[in-house]
Amino acid sequence: MEPGIKILSDNRHAGHNYHLLERLEAGLALTGTEVKAAKDGRVQLKDSFAEVQGNEAWLLNAHIGQYSHGNRENHAPTRRRKLLLHRAEIDKLLGKTREQGLTLVPTKMYLKKGHIKVELAVAKGKKLHDKRESERTREMEAEARAAIGRRRG
Repeated sequence: MEPGIKILSDNRHAGHNYHLLERLEAGLALTGTEVKAAKDGRVQLKDSFAEVQGNEAWLLNAHIGQYSHGNRENHAPTRRRKLLLHRAEIDKLLGKTREQGLTLVPTKMYLKKGHIKVELAVAKGKKLHDKRESERTREMEAEARAAIGRRRG
């Protein structure tokens, strides 16, 4: 990440459950209490996804906890949130999600120049054997690093 960016939430499960093909940055239309809660780090992206409905892109199932001083003006934690994208980007995403098995998964939510942004990935779901294979390669790489470390030490 570039300097001046503060990560508010990271969706590590996305890399485990999906093949991440292409990434893009989107703005997010939020209420005041959502912004305050997100800046406090009260964001969970684990089960969230994005979709295009009626020429608009939406972030669904993203959990932004309620702001502690929000009183009755507080927001619903898992409401639909509008993604701010250019028309060409929305049309491109609509074309890709209509392909077999592709979905939009948020991988990060971060603060950039005072604005909250979401990194979306066009992703293809992994099968169980794909997950096992990526786990196996990760273990083999860790063992190789440990062997190199032992040899040097």
